[in-house]
Amino acid sequence: MSNRGESGQPYRRRALFDCAAALSNYSLVFTTTTRLPLNQPPLKILSLAIMTTEKKEKMEAQVKSVDMTEDMQREAIDLAIEAMEKYHVEKDIAQYIKKEFDSRKGATWHCVVGRNFGSFVTHETKHFIYFYLGHCAILLFKTQ
Repeated sequence: MSNRGESGQPYRRRALFDCAAALSNYSLVFTTTTRLPLNQPPLKILSLAIMTTEKKEKMEAQVKSVDMTEDMQREAIDLAIEAMEKYHVEKDIAQYIKKEFDSRKGATWHCVVGRNFGSFVTHETKHFIYFYLGHCAILLFKTQ
């Protein structure tokens, strides 16, 4: 049995294009040089393609609420970008940011990363930031 469709494309790649066409939140462009692991399920391939596309976009931070110096804000945003390039699981991104701020600025920092969460926190003065990077919200604050 052949693993190619009538167009000559592997089935999994064709399924990827069908899934990608159905997405309205992403505009994905693939060329013939796109190399994706065809031994993965179609949704896994789509996930890898989206992560690859999102990485190439320059992430712009949208600060929603802040009580922090400009320098510390810039450091938090830069560190979050670094974490998102290094990790893809929200828990790992939050852990990386928290541990880095603990070591750079002293304990005790808390970090929440995700697409849908509520919060109500008490923080030290001048040690709070809530911002978006792409579709991901990041809440970072310090307590005593």
